[in-house]
Amino acid sequence: MNKFLFRQIDNTGLSLFRVVFGFLITLEAFGAIATGWVRRVFVDPDFTFNFIGFDFLQVFVGEGMYLYFVLMGILGIFVMLGYKYRIAMFSYAILWTTVYLMQKTSYNNHYYLMVLLCWMMAFLPVNKRYSLDVKFNPALKSIAISQWVKWTLVLQVAIVFTYGSIAKCYPDWIHGTAPGILLQSKSHYYLIGDLLQQKWAHYTLAYFGIIFDLVVIPMLLLKKTRLLGFYLSLFFHLFNSIVFQVGIFPYMSIAFALFFFTSETIQKRFKLKKEIYIKNEWLKPKYNTNIPIGIFVLYFIIQLGLPLRHWAIKDDVLWTEEGHRMSWRMMLRSKKGVLKIYTLDQETGKKSRYDYKTMLSSKQNRSVATKPDLMWQLAQKIKEQEKKLGNDVKVFFNSKVSVNGGPYFQFTNDTIDIASLDWDPIKHSNWLFSSPKDYHRK
Repeated sequence: MNKFLFRQIDNTGLSLFRVVFGFLITLEAFGAIATGWVRRVFVDPDFTFNFIGFDFLQVFVGEGMYLYFVLMGILGIFVMLGYKYRIAMFSYAILWTTVYLMQKTSYNNHYYLMVLLCWMMAFLPVNKRYSLDVKFNPALKSIAISQWVKWTLVLQVAIVFTYGSIAKCYPDWIHGTAPGILLQSKSHYYLIGDLLQQKWAHYTLAYFGIIFDLVVIPMLLLKKTRLLGFYLSLFFHLFNSIVFQVGIFPYMSIAFALFFFTSETIQKRFKLKKEIYIKNEWLKPKYNTNIPIGIFVLYFIIQLGLPLRHWAIKDDVLWTEEGHRMSWRMMLRSKKGVLKIYTLDQETGKKSRYDYKTMLSSKQNRSVATKPDLMWQLAQKIKEQEKKLGNDVKVFFNSKVSVNGGPYFQFTNDTIDIASLDWDPIKHSNWLFSSPKDYHRK
């Protein structure tokens, strides 16, 4: 394994990916301010639904998040230019991971992917070319890199797309129902709006999505299919960007092609100085490789196992949401919920409807009606708030949920005091009703 991982390859593509990655994370930071995302998610709400166990991050919520994202944008520029790269990339990784853990209401798979890639890039030596660090310290320059750097990124990307394909293999996607619902709101689009409402378009999106995610990485790896794979990738990701407007993820996915094309091709297309490493020699590391190889193997065991964890939790993840996050279950379904909350004063025995909506933003109100962990957190908030007013209450949630336009079914057991329960992230919440038969089909 040593000879494979530490064989030297040209680093043109990887170094250029650092430039593109830096540019994209800069756009992510400044774009979050410009589009109002920071205001909607971190400034307007009184609190955010952070990942459970990270309540201490609530100290960041508020207008200070504007400066927080400006700092991230500046660090992104440093990464793009390769200036003080290690410090800039580590700092961005810490700040972005904090952003990710601070809120779940606007969860997006590319936010999680960015966490992983930021930490990977922080440890990878991708600033030894096309960087200000090299300009100021020429001794740092190297046109070669150990190929474990490339394969770390390739394997991560392969996991994302493969699990994305597998997750789509369920009835509502295969029958075109879920894609049809996702495209309903696009009917006003110029030229393509009406086409996107056609049944054939729903089936095309359904099957092209499954097949593309499954075969794109193998196609890019093979020389004979590489160019076709790239053109398919270009079409698919630009389509997603235009139709679904999913931020920087499509462009980051297009940039992944830099891992697969030869350095000669990349330098020719980008009109770069022709300076290519061709020795293909094995460089024996000066350190014991057992620890880094062990970390490498352990990391990918976790990445392979984490998306499968929902199989160890009772019931269907599509219904319960348990095990959904960090599993590459991308744009799979549409869920709606109707929620009523009641409190029971334990001193007077009076049960009354609780007006929780004034506590939340509109996005938080939509999310909390279908997601059990958000419900549990809100129950704790309500109990804590009432306690400050001198009231000892029980908190009951009555939620009904519709999946992919299907009928509404009872989701929560409204006789159980959720606020009195502990949260277990690896076990099924017994206050959720089991999924009804054919609940996700029209």
